[in-house]
Amino acid sequence: MKKASAKKASAQKASAEKAAPPKKVTVAPKKATATVKKAPSAKTVAPKPPRNESRTALVRRARRINRELAEVYPYAHPELDFENPFQLLVATVLSAQTTDLRVNQTTPALFAKYPTPEDLATANPEEVEEILRPTGFFRAKTKSVMGLSKVLVEEFGGEVPGRLEDLVKLPGVGRKTAFVVLGNAFGRPGITVDTHFQRLVRRWQWTEETDPDKIEAAVGALFPKSDWTMLSHHVIFHGRRICHARKPACGACPIAPLCPAYGEGETDPEKAKKLLKYEKGGFPGQRLKPPQSYLDAGGRPAPPLGAG
Repeated sequence: MKKASAKKASAQKASAEKAAPPKKVTVAPKKATATVKKAPSAKTVAPKPPRNESRTALVRRARRINRELAEVYPYAHPELDFENPFQLLVATVLSAQTTDLRVNQTTPALFAKYPTPEDLATANPEEVEEILRPTGFFRAKTKSVMGLSKVLVEEFGGEVPGRLEDLVKLPGVGRKTAFVVLGNAFGRPGITVDTHFQRLVRRWQWTEETDPDKIEAAVGALFPKSDWTMLSHHVIFHGRRICHARKPACGACPIAPLCPAYGEGETDPEKAKKLLKYEKGGFPGQRLKPPQSYLDAGGRPAPPLGAG
């Protein structure tokens, strides 16, 4: 009797459960959160490169960044005005601790009065100092440009040598200056490790080195030698126009998905646009006589010294 009663009670319970209305299904919080994370946003970009990036992945990412920058800055060029190797050499030495714009505004008067190494080597130092005063550190720079001019006359027949080992022996000339001259006056590949280049390659995690010579070696190993000169121009252009030292315009950056440092600067696209400089922001560039390709891209020549 007990067993029969138990079976009857069990059957009644099962029947009641079938008759009960189905329970309301709710979405788990985790799934809802995951859906929100995947939703597109104007302020988000693709995931950052992994911290433990393989060497192969680093090379691919670095070369892709260079290709992307080449499309953004097809008119990239040295931003010092020059007409011959001597002018480029002197202008590059003068560009230390100042802007290319200030140098470009100063050198027309210098080269008008001292067009050759022979002229500058025998100049009156006080007169040269007065011309170079706007560039800062004008006494030291006067000593350097007059000194290198004297060496050019005495040891190289008044011509700028086209070899790295000869250039670095000139007063005030280091590897950076030498590579600027070799790459842009002689067409010989070189990497220009200036402050912009150092900042960007470290932000992009191409290297952790801080010494310019070691940065040059580390970055050079990621690219074929034939890419070195234009790579330098692409990186420096990007550093001056978008990836600034204090306020990088991350929201207007064309390589944001490839950058591990995305988010260090302004990510809102509209606010980022207001941070753009030179032709990207509609402002004058650094050269008084820029290449035609730069002008065709919307760039404007810089004003001469004292204008405006």
